[in-house]
Amino acid sequence: MSPSAMNQVPDHQPLFGKVALIGVGLIGSSLARALHRHGLAGEIVGHARTEEGCVRLLELELCDSAHSDPAEAVQDADLVILCVPVSANADLAEAMAPGLKRGAIVSDVGSVKQAVIRDVDPFLPEGVHFIPGHPIAGTEHSGPEAGFAELFENRYVILTPPPGADEEALEKLSRLWQACGSTVEVMDPAHHDKVLAITSHLPHLIAYTIVGTAANLEESERREVVKYSASGFRDFTRIAASDPIMWRDIFLNNREAVLEMLQRFSEDITALQRAIRWGEGETLESLFRHTREIRRGVVELGQAGTFDPREPEKASTAEPIRKED
Repeated sequence: MSPSAMNQVPDHQPLFGKVALIGVGLIGSSLARALHRHGLAGEIVGHARTEEGCVRLLELELCDSAHSDPAEAVQDADLVILCVPVSANADLAEAMAPGLKRGAIVSDVGSVKQAVIRDVDPFLPEGVHFIPGHPIAGTEHSGPEAGFAELFENRYVILTPPPGADEEALEKLSRLWQACGSTVEVMDPAHHDKVLAITSHLPHLIAYTIVGTAANLEESERREVVKYSASGFRDFTRIAASDPIMWRDIFLNNREAVLEMLQRFSEDITALQRAIRWGEGETLESLFRHTREIRRGVVELGQAGTFDPREPEKASTAEPIRKED
């Protein structure tokens, strides 16, 4: 697609004149594609750490321009979205602060919100509106080549404005995500972190552990694990293939909520272990029936299948459905 075709937008005024994406990996590149597709930005500027990375963003036609200097990238931007691992937020916020204009909206896509507020808010100049966000969407792939415009369709985006946040900025950011096909929810940052600890962070921790356990088996057993992974193990390997730097940061920055949920999970595993040891079939069946009902609820809410809407979801639980993050 040529740059002129890429930038062709519908006959309406863009929601934002200039959008700066700080970090253009899976989420950032998907957002760039969605912004182009729906005509939500008059201009899109990207930031990459190296000049080579900036050149790659232009080669992929994701941005109108790209800069390795964060302050240059955000110059005159109406909306700035941090799309980087949580540990990078503080340094980038400090570096880009001199380029932020009064009235700009700053947001992010991180999976831990209290840490983002802690690391970003102190560096933002007066008059800049901070609305942290978290699109609950992704795949096991990473990098600017991995993005696609449909990533956010029929997915939730949680916005966690700190106390006193500008209502107009919140409403405008909500409209952007809705235009990308998402359902927007507003949530307290601490509550978000606790909810995501059980729905996303703990499942990833379990997946990493199971795959790590398999990797430590004897060589002959390990070959069979790979050979027969078309069963449940396959889904764990997909989750465990997620970006290691991003997930390292998530666990370190949401440690209290994750440890709380991990303790509860450990207690439940102990009870399950006891039921298996003592042949308590009714206990096992009751648990499995209850969890099956939860799965049906997930399917009914349209949150089953993968995060790739290009792959149709099965409407029934009668056949296996690939698990999402």
